[in-house]
Amino acid sequence: MANTLILYSTTDGHTREICSRLQQQLESRGDRVTLLDIEEAAGLDPAAYDKIVIGASIRYGKHSRKIAAFIRRHVHVLEQKPSAFFSVNLVARKAEKNQPATNPYLKRFLKQIPWKPKHLAVFAGKLDYPSYSAWDRLIIRLIMRVTGGPTDPSAVVEFTDWERVEAFGRLLADLPTGTA
Repeated sequence: MANTLILYSTTDGHTREICSRLQQQLESRGDRVTLLDIEEAAGLDPAAYDKIVIGASIRYGKHSRKIAAFIRRHVHVLEQKPSAFFSVNLVARKAEKNQPATNPYLKRFLKQIPWKPKHLAVFAGKLDYPSYSAWDRLIIRLIMRVTGGPTDPSAVVEFTDWERVEAFGRLLADLPTGTA
């Protein structure tokens, strides 16, 4: 039974939903899982875990600075343990941009951090115009117009492929503990 950390950053809560699904997958296969928002991770020692999974959403083209800082601070632990990273973003709704090798946000982020995760995933997020502030709704609608996405300000569209999330969860559950 592995002691697994799932650490995440989220803007609107959807990345946490994905992490909860991963948690269910891992726990159903015997792992003990700690699910933690990066906002609550001050003083966290990742060395206390057998496996580490980090997930981060994109807002306006960037992953959380706190996630990047955590990775830089703990790269030695991340490199030594079975670990994985996944990105949640709306550009991944497009088939040609929903893989780690083809997703521009993930590719850019990996160039900015010292960690080279062996296990990567990209998941399409959720578009929820009614929950956004007026400013965010305006900006996201402009981005969607340019990229051919939904622009109806009342639209709520979940693009997440939950089967892919669950497959990633099974991969994580099967990671051997000990050395990476």
